[in-house]
Amino acid sequence: MKAGITQLCLARADLETDLQLTKARGYDAIELVFSDTGHPSIDAAPAELDAIKSACQRLGLDICSILPTRRDAGSLLSSVAAERSKRIAILRRGLEIAERLGVDALLLHPGQLEAGTTYEETWINCRDALRALVPEAERRRCAIAVENVWNKFLLSPREARQFVDEVGSPYVGIYLDTANMVFYGFPEMWVRDLGTRIKKVHVKDFRRRDSAWVQLMDGDVDWPAVMGELRAIGFDGALVSEVGGDDGMQRETVARIRRIMEVGVRG
Repeated sequence: MKAGITQLCLARADLETDLQLTKARGYDAIELVFSDTGHPSIDAAPAELDAIKSACQRLGLDICSILPTRRDAGSLLSSVAAERSKRIAILRRGLEIAERLGVDALLLHPGQLEAGTTYEETWINCRDALRALVPEAERRRCAIAVENVWNKFLLSPREARQFVDEVGSPYVGIYLDTANMVFYGFPEMWVRDLGTRIKKVHVKDFRRRDSAWVQLMDGDVDWPAVMGELRAIGFDGALVSEVGGDDGMQRETVARIRRIMEVGVRG
């Protein structure tokens, strides 16, 4: 496994600076955020994408995943077709970028569950939108990984598993966040139930008694259990930090990721 960080934790004002800091702080991989509000741009030309790939290779950084987004991003959970279409267009663009960079998965935050509709309608709309994207994901060899987020949708591993299986392609799976379910569940259960449907992993921690995000290993995530289950399903990708903070905090975070990766490893 590798220690990674999402660019969401960085300034995103200058890509070269973000890459240099990522390397200097000891990370092996980065999740790049392609947007219309920071760098890199979601509208980057092919030559710009090639330069981004070269810059990461020069520094020895793996681009473990990408997050494509825009200010007006729409939502796959919207009952309004035009809003879903916005997110679909972003995903199509993300797949183009991923293919150019040689990245095997992109992150999807599907949106927020809305009042005034039904759960069943929301489920069908989101599922069918992803089914329609499967041929392009397969052609570009990039999985769409749906993150478990605080959006009132896909609240259990059983539900997430059913959703992925209904889409019906290995190119649609789950981007597991190790802390987003801790308030009401256990991440190791999600890993066990989802298995190889898990495409990527964000690492965070959460302390239930304080209802607070905390540094890795300071919360209620059972890291030995989580790592045991990840190894059992053959996961060998990056553990991508979503822990923010200053330089000292991020150096501490990567040190803790490396300790987590050693949990249960026999010499």
